[in-house]
Amino acid sequence: MKAAVVTAFGESLQILDRAIPEPGQGEVLVRMEACGLCHTDIHAAQGDWPVKPTLPFVPGHEGIGIIEKLGAGVSARVIGERVAIAWLGYACGECRFCIDGRETLCELQQNTGYSRDGAFAEYAVVNARFAVPVPEGISPADAAPLTCAGLTTYKALKVAHIAPTERVAIFGIGGLGHLAVQYGRIMGGSVIAVDIEDSKLQLAKDLGAEHGINAREADPVAAIKDLGGADVAVVLAASPRVFEQAFASLNRGGRLICVALPADQQMSISIFETVIRGLSIIGSIVGTRQDLAEVFALHASGRTRIIAEPRSLDQINESMADVASGRILARLVIEY
Repeated sequence: MKAAVVTAFGESLQILDRAIPEPGQGEVLVRMEACGLCHTDIHAAQGDWPVKPTLPFVPGHEGIGIIEKLGAGVSARVIGERVAIAWLGYACGECRFCIDGRETLCELQQNTGYSRDGAFAEYAVVNARFAVPVPEGISPADAAPLTCAGLTTYKALKVAHIAPTERVAIFGIGGLGHLAVQYGRIMGGSVIAVDIEDSKLQLAKDLGAEHGINAREADPVAAIKDLGGADVAVVLAASPRVFEQAFASLNRGGRLICVALPADQQMSISIFETVIRGLSIIGSIVGTRQDLAEVFALHASGRTRIIAEPRSLDQINESMADVASGRILARLVIEY
């Protein structure tokens, strides 16, 4: 099979011929149809984060494909079923976080395209319990971005506990942001989109944002304050400065939802302001299998739209460069 492999951090991925993997105990073999390109894949390939993947590895955690083979002991999945391969590739199922519905906090978790090979390949193996069924009527090209971009932003807005009519500022409109705008609207918020590209702000308005602020041309904190301030600020841009701007834009009782993971991890926040104004700072890491099922259900019912451009696996390095530069309006999807 053809696979895009990281052989050295900071270097181009290599398109290699590899043997089709065999599913082990409790695993299934999936023939890939599509896989979205997430900024996390770029961080992984660059070795940006403190805990780095073991080389060589295959990135990709927005995988959609058809099950072709069952490993020993698999009874919950069937051959021919379309499934999603998400970032959470395994959790123990027994710790307190798994038991109380917070499986993404499991300390024994494995992550697709990071600690185990991912979906930038023609075939991938996944733990059967974490192969999430894709409902009928959702194309692979749509399902792929929903598997991380949708899941991550849906969970971020879910943990924000948005009340109807609250102002929700989305910092960073792109693969994640264009879905965050839609979930903010679905949950009853009045959405303010913040980006540095007019094309992305127009996309946000087309998808339901009530206001768009170009942070290259205006101070986003002042502009949001002029609109009445933000009750929730979701940061999807990988810049500590943006986190600080989002924090400063909050009303009393506001919630800062931290999603992006910049290589430079430090931000400066006023303890005094946090306490006196009753602010909350919440970290949100992807979502659970149940969250993904809800994301798929919303899309199947026509509540969300995916904006994505198709690419081939041979274009993986060019595609990563395009995403890193911000040239892509929303999402790129590798199609097989």
